[in-house]
Amino acid sequence: MLTLSEISKAYGGRVLFAGASLQVNRGDRIGLVGPNGAGKSTLFSIILGEEGADDGKIALERGIKFGFLPQESAPVGDETVLELATAITPEFVKLRRIVQAWDSDHPVEALHPEDIHDDVHNRFHELGGYRIEARAKQILAGLAFREKDFNRPSRELSGGWVMRAHLARLLVYEPDLLLLDEPTNHLDLESLLWFQEYLKGYPGAILMISHDREFLNQLVGSIVEIRSSKLIRYRGNYEDYLAQREAQAEQQLAAYKNQQREIAALQEFADRFRAKASKASQAQSKLKQIERMEKIDAPEQADAKVSFRFPQPQRSGLKVITLENIHQAYGENVVYRGMDFQAERGQRSVLVGPNGAGKSTLLKLLAGNLAPQSGTRELGHNVKAGYFSQYRVDQLDLSRTVLEEALDTPSRITEQFVRTLLGSFLFRGDDVFKRVSVLSGGEKSRLALVKLLLDPPNLLLMDEPTTHLDMSSIDALLYALEQFEGTLIFISHDVYFIRALANHVVHVTAGQLTHYPGGYQYYLDKTQQSSARAALTSGGTNGSAPKTSAAPAARPAVDRKEQKRLEAEQRQARSNQRKGAQQIVHQLEKEIQQLEAKQVELTTELEKEETYNTPGRAAAINRELVNVQHRLEVLTPEWEQAATKLAAMD
Repeated sequence: MLTLSEISKAYGGRVLFAGASLQVNRGDRIGLVGPNGAGKSTLFSIILGEEGADDGKIALERGIKFGFLPQESAPVGDETVLELATAITPEFVKLRRIVQAWDSDHPVEALHPEDIHDDVHNRFHELGGYRIEARAKQILAGLAFREKDFNRPSRELSGGWVMRAHLARLLVYEPDLLLLDEPTNHLDLESLLWFQEYLKGYPGAILMISHDREFLNQLVGSIVEIRSSKLIRYRGNYEDYLAQREAQAEQQLAAYKNQQREIAALQEFADRFRAKASKASQAQSKLKQIERMEKIDAPEQADAKVSFRFPQPQRSGLKVITLENIHQAYGENVVYRGMDFQAERGQRSVLVGPNGAGKSTLLKLLAGNLAPQSGTRELGHNVKAGYFSQYRVDQLDLSRTVLEEALDTPSRITEQFVRTLLGSFLFRGDDVFKRVSVLSGGEKSRLALVKLLLDPPNLLLMDEPTTHLDMSSIDALLYALEQFEGTLIFISHDVYFIRALANHVVHVTAGQLTHYPGGYQYYLDKTQQSSARAALTSGGTNGSAPKTSAAPAARPAVDRKEQKRLEAEQRQARSNQRKGAQQIVHQLEKEIQQLEAKQVELTTELEKEETYNTPGRAAAINRELVNVQHRLEVLTPEWEQAATKLAAMD
């Protein structure tokens, strides 16, 4: 279908691609990954013919239809939402205009003479006719458009809704190859779930850029990584790619270290004996052996991880925040009636439930951004609340540079620290000297996030914090929040993010709160959900989860018994986890001791002169020593992690 052969592309002195190749076949589902600036969007531009490659060939099967969804800023004119969604080709738009003019009894003379021909209706129906409109309505509904929006002028929509309309147009058009650049950025969770399921049955090939791990895991059959100016393909989904890349890197590192030790041993022999007449020829032979070797390159370093300590807030009291008997409504839409909520120090709670259930309202009530119409909100001892949502960008000083704005914090921090953190959130090099006024909405959001991390409150409330972040930035945010010693309550549709952080789940639906005192997997197990992402929008529970009504004072006795049973289960689970962790630590310590003893034994033998008298003996010892050292490098951090986990349990 599509073949890129030995493509090269450079801007100035920066090489994006050098001899890169890629084959896309019918039915392929490919995720394109790589660090920001690696060339993902440029590759799309080359495929689409918007940019030319400096070298190489692009071959496309005859008659193939392309469809492309940019990350943002798709064009919009005077058409309605439905007209935009059905604008599959210029020919179809033109024919539809003619047919609609005839159907509405407009004088045909008003049309250009070239538009008047006998087979207009036949051609219109051949291209799909009014079936296109019916299909467009179904797809628009799946993307959360309401029927009353269909005839609304497109230019009245926000940027995110315009992108949804363009996505609908592509799905109606159904091209043979669909190119998607961050297609989930502008979708709410329910629309995302619909879109994900729709793509599973999509008949064409898909090449997509996405920073959503769950989306990639659900859809793709291979990952193409841009690395070292090449396109490297891995079979499987994103998790498979991570495992394969790690295994390849370990193998390459082991081979590289093995060869370097062999070279060092040969060089040492040559240096030691080249001055001795009796062994000079042997020494020269060793040097030639080194020259003849096909050198193995050291594996590239993985993307740098954030590895510094973030400022920490003051310690709060045990009870952090309490909502009691909250009544909240928007007009006739009652969201909460007598709702109670409480969070304790150290909890990391994720709010889940269907759209419109009241998650964002609950977060705003907790933040104090929304005053309850009835009921009380009480902060605990020494609690300072901070709320992260898009409104925070309005608090930035537009006249400052990015660096100046980030440095404006009461925390004692160095410029180097701030620049490192900014780099983790995609402000690299001269980007830190940009004026805040020229930043995009996503960039302002990332800058607001950096400022929050530099001076965090001890009660942190976050609404979809991973929006506009790439994978490395999400990892940086996770690193910061894993260190965070305060209390966290957040909303997210990123399953990876939720799994990594949440130790408490609150299900919100129809004004009712149901608490699950465990991580996200515990919540899935208790609700018996088949999909980790679908569970985020579930309107009800299927399992034996503990129920917490909007007014806990009226909670039935059976719920209190169930809560006690669950707490007992949790205590037993923690005990079992500690025993398992203790056993793992002992096993790792035993193996490390054995390996260290073997390492001393091999090093001692390698230092003996007689070892080199037996051909191949030194190389064999080196190989065994490399394997021992490699195993130690793997086990030592495992032991440190296991020991830290056990200490935390104790």
